[in-house]
Amino acid sequence: MNRKTLGRLGREFITVLVAIMFAFPLYWVVVTAFNTKGGTYSIPPNFIPSFHLGPLSYVTTHTNWLHYVLNTVFIAGSSVALVLLTSAMAGYALSELKFKGSGVLFLMIVGVMMLPSQALLIPQYAVADRLGILNTYTVQIVPFAASTFGVFLFRQFFKSLPKEYWEAARLEGVGHLRYIRRVAVPLAKPAVLTVALLTFITAWNQFQWPLIMTTSHSVQPIEVALSHYMQTFEANWRKLTSAVILALAPIVALFLLLQKHIVSGVAGRDSGVNR
Repeated sequence: MNRKTLGRLGREFITVLVAIMFAFPLYWVVVTAFNTKGGTYSIPPNFIPSFHLGPLSYVTTHTNWLHYVLNTVFIAGSSVALVLLTSAMAGYALSELKFKGSGVLFLMIVGVMMLPSQALLIPQYAVADRLGILNTYTVQIVPFAASTFGVFLFRQFFKSLPKEYWEAARLEGVGHLRYIRRVAVPLAKPAVLTVALLTFITAWNQFQWPLIMTTSHSVQPIEVALSHYMQTFEANWRKLTSAVILALAPIVALFLLLQKHIVSGVAGRDSGVNR
């Protein structure tokens, strides 16, 4: 083997090794969830799942799991719809509409991405308290109705569209709103899917915000439910890992189905910064 071949094999080996390191914790969760009670604590460990469905059945039938799932689906779905609307509108305005200070405004929007969310928790809590929206769905949706990353990505895609599209639409008497809905957004499908998927994953995995802003189980999402289950199930690792699998399954399935769109949206040919 020459040096080039050895280098390629070395890189592939390291890639596989890192992938195994990241995948093993998830695999171990699956093994624990489907293991028998004795197999969970056996030494040496049992690395092959036994496909014992008792704990999974218990979590789905003897807890309020479905309620938490529906809460999370509603919160995540509403967040995705609002983020797509605001991101598309703001991205189009910053890319196509010429107005004074648009460049400064864009830099300010991008600068928001650098602010740590934890630094704003206290004033945000105070504002939510004054508005009377604590312990509601509203406090879990409205603060996340806009995404700086979404605005950035839509702006980049809209800037890459040929100007002839807008000129042809204007000759037909089409206004900006109709042009966004009928032409710009359909052509920006990679951006739409990328923003929708990342927003859904972020909303699904929210823990700190709903834990602080809500106290009622009736409006709390799935990640907060998992923290409750850690106390309820204590050392019953099979039931706890079964709940984890139910929480992860929708995210993993969505990512596997749409991962190519994330790559094309974030690292595609039109993802560079356009001024």
